Amino acid sequence: MILIFLSALLLLVVGGCACVVWAARGGPRWTRGVSRATLLAGELMRDANRRPRGSGSSGGGDD
Repeated sequence: MILIFLSALLLLVVGGCACVVWAARGGPRWTRGVSRATLLAGELMRDANRRPRGSGSSGGGDD
């Protein structure tokens, strides 16, 4: 089941990246919408990785 989920996620990511390239080259209107959503999802993931995960921890882990 997890393999099916990860395969579907991979197909969505690859399809989104293809739409970004296609829209940059002047593709149809729907590719611009998909590429905008793909770029927004990438920005959200990047921002989520920048935020500190623990409150008050330095992230070292070695006490």
